[in-house]
Amino acid sequence: MTTPLDMDARLVRYGELQPCRTAFIDAHTPGSDQKENFTIIGGGVSESADQHVHISLPHGFNIGAAGQPPHCRNSLHSHRTAEVFFVLSGRWRFFWGRWGTAGEVILEPGDIFNIPTGIFRGFENVGTDYGMIMAVLGGDDAGGGVIWAPQVIEDARNHGLVLGENGKLYDSKKGQSLPEGVAPMPLLGEEELKTFPEPEAAEVLPRHVARYLDLSAMAAKAPVKVIGKTGRLPDKPGFEVDLVTRGSALSEPTAEPLPSVLMPVFGHWAVTWEGGSAILAPGDTLSVPEGLAVTVEPSMSGEAGLYRILGTEDPAGATWRG
Repeated sequence: MTTPLDMDARLVRYGELQPCRTAFIDAHTPGSDQKENFTIIGGGVSESADQHVHISLPHGFNIGAAGQPPHCRNSLHSHRTAEVFFVLSGRWRFFWGRWGTAGEVILEPGDIFNIPTGIFRGFENVGTDYGMIMAVLGGDDAGGGVIWAPQVIEDARNHGLVLGENGKLYDSKKGQSLPEGVAPMPLLGEEELKTFPEPEAAEVLPRHVARYLDLSAMAAKAPVKVIGKTGRLPDKPGFEVDLVTRGSALSEPTAEPLPSVLMPVFGHWAVTWEGGSAILAPGDTLSVPEGLAVTVEPSMSGEAGLYRILGTEDPAGATWRG
């Protein structure tokens, strides 16, 4: 039986998150040099040895976060598996395409975006204060790493950072250089770049973006399936995402066959299990082991919304088209 001590090791508090400012190749690039990367569950896609992993237990998916001050952006990159974001705080612009001009969308707290695999994407805090977005990445290895647009690698080199073909980052400002036998990460050629789609917003938004206020209305009596084969955003990325609200709280003990994760976005939530309990606040992350029955209910009055990520046996890979 899981003990309270075991569950303590599965709880990451927002206020205790350990950031890395050198997680990716654009960490010195003006406009991107103030972003903070957080790896909460799993190794994520960080290219830096300085990245702290809070929970290393395999779940079949990764949980991370990005925190950025206003006007700070994350450079254009692509993933081989799912990259799902929901906004915890702030106002964010997501943009995509080879040059970031194919389409864009503005998202606010609670909104969720299952970005199609195989397209270059970036994001920028367009709010007035420090903001945070939470991320779910498909697969235990999160797809094996980030694929950068060529101009990002070239710009980073001008600011002292070199990405090796081994996926590791080397900082010339710290006296680092590529190890013997390790070549720089090759740039994608023009023929390869043609394989990256350039979908317009009218194509992306209906199938890949969901607004919190709409989801909250749908979850008034039962949790709403946000991402999954039958979800509002249909996909099978190796996990599912549900939204739970006050009206659809899990008042009866509920156990899942695979690991799950609870991530509040609004309100405080009481989670109880045999032998223990915890109060979760927005930004906290709780990993629930397979087979452990829990109840999940708001502990205070007011707005209450919580995303629940459920492991599945679907293989992580390209966006599912059913």
